[in-house]
Amino acid sequence: MSLPRLDRLLTLCFFQPLRKVVGGTREFRLPVLMYHSVSDQSEADVSPYYRTATHPKVFAEHMALLHAEGWEVVSLKAGLQMHGSEKSDRRKIVVLTFDDGFRDFRTAAFPILRQHGFGATVFLPTAFIGKEPVRFKAHECLTWDEVRELQQAGVEFGSHTVNHPELVHLAWEEVEKEVRDSKNEIEQHLGVRVTSFAYPYAFPRANRDFASHLGRLLRETGYECCVTTDIGRAHGNTDRFAIPRLPANGSDDQALLKAKLDGAYDWLSVPQRLFKTLKRFASLSRETVRSDN
Repeated sequence: MSLPRLDRLLTLCFFQPLRKVVGGTREFRLPVLMYHSVSDQSEADVSPYYRTATHPKVFAEHMALLHAEGWEVVSLKAGLQMHGSEKSDRRKIVVLTFDDGFRDFRTAAFPILRQHGFGATVFLPTAFIGKEPVRFKAHECLTWDEVRELQQAGVEFGSHTVNHPELVHLAWEEVEKEVRDSKNEIEQHLGVRVTSFAYPYAFPRANRDFASHLGRLLRETGYECCVTTDIGRAHGNTDRFAIPRLPANGSDDQALLKAKLDGAYDWLSVPQRLFKTLKRFASLSRETVRSDN
């Protein structure tokens, strides 16, 4: 077993059996799956953990599993509303999200979702959504006509900034512009309020000042929630402006996907948070050395 699959090995061989012995939490936790491209893009040189493409055949298998296991598959807004209901602990609810607004959502993913009657939320980086297809990360993105067509078919859309930058490295004036302009443009094109935001790249949770300031900015701008790349499932006390998700890609077989949905993958949030904290500490140390010099 190679190191890149260490997350799968520990999940299936240790944490999943451990949960069966000690029992999981009784509180309902909402799994939010994070997909990107649904295509046959080759990612052979990328560690399975970091891959963002899911082959259409594998995606169809994922959706068939959700259907067979009795999951209610909904958009982010619907999932958060259900999560807050008194009967949520007696339902199997999962949210599907798709980052980056790739055109293959319409051609490959949506026909499968429609077949099962599943909902989903797609996050758009608006600089790459135009009258004609624009390429981003080697993929064509949706056009505004296609976005409107999907919206009329029941797909929910949220903001993924304008230019998809690493917000933590920008001045606050630029962060505000990315957050506000993307929301405004989607609302102008679709004629509905945009209430959800997806943070691009790794969420800088260890930078507490930034995370807190961003949450206030999103709230003041009219957003109601923000999803991140933090690993885990949402619970009753989860900050609505720092919602964790479960990454999903073509390397996830059915056993691993089921484990993620059931909570056996949540353990990874601990080393992920530790890594981010150490990375933040190292960054501050470098800044201190530079300032001293």
